[in-house]
Amino acid sequence: MTAPEIASGNEPLLVIQKVSKSYGNRPALKGVSFAIEPGQYVSLLGPNGAGKTTLFQLLAGLFVPDSGTVHVRGFDMRREAVRALSSIGFVFQQATLDLDLTVRENLAFHGRLHGLSRLEIRQRTEHELRQVDLEDRIDDRARSLSGGQRRRVELARSLLHEPSILLMDEPTVGLDPPSRSDLLEYVLQLKRERSMAVLWATHLVDEAEVADHVIMLHQGTIRQAGEPAELVSRAGLSNLHDTLVHFTTNSQTKETP
Repeated sequence: MTAPEIASGNEPLLVIQKVSKSYGNRPALKGVSFAIEPGQYVSLLGPNGAGKTTLFQLLAGLFVPDSGTVHVRGFDMRREAVRALSSIGFVFQQATLDLDLTVRENLAFHGRLHGLSRLEIRQRTEHELRQVDLEDRIDDRARSLSGGQRRRVELARSLLHEPSILLMDEPTVGLDPPSRSDLLEYVLQLKRERSMAVLWATHLVDEAEVADHVIMLHQGTIRQAGEPAELVSRAGLSNLHDTLVHFTTNSQTKETP
């Protein structure tokens, strides 16, 4: 399948070409291809089991694809993983803070992993926590924070090494509606102000409706891709929810050429 085109004059930061991954005899991804450019919010939309988390595991370097390639800022993830990962910030579906450490200590550990100096860690920690309104909790243990606050700390941590690509894997799972809304709005602000490329995996349609580009993933394949309004029009329906159901339940639906 040819990678979905994303109209812009920018060079893509993330390029995924014909990526496949299986677990034993069970295929999780089958020839997935797409690209993301600077300042672009792309929603990877699909039901549970579509292959979203598998793709994120490949992008995090936790596994390697059976076939196909992943390039980040031109670096091949298979051969130059360290350079590729240095440009990516991650917020995973599962919580990843050490609850026995303070907020400061959690971010400092991340900063050291990325080779930042003590001064850089201190300055960037204070800056990123200020942006998410948590500078006053910097010396509190992570377990004392609410679910929404922990997510904001994880987001601040993901930005500490100044990545150009932000990967969000179902980041609002377990959050209440206000926290969900606040997190999404802040990520949209990041993409505008820092020209960040954002890949946001979700099964929630409202989180995809504000995307620049939506990739509908179903059973390991891209069923359709395009702007939200374009996809709705293509399906001949009135909203993105019904469009997702149409493209992920209709076995006769063809993939985007």
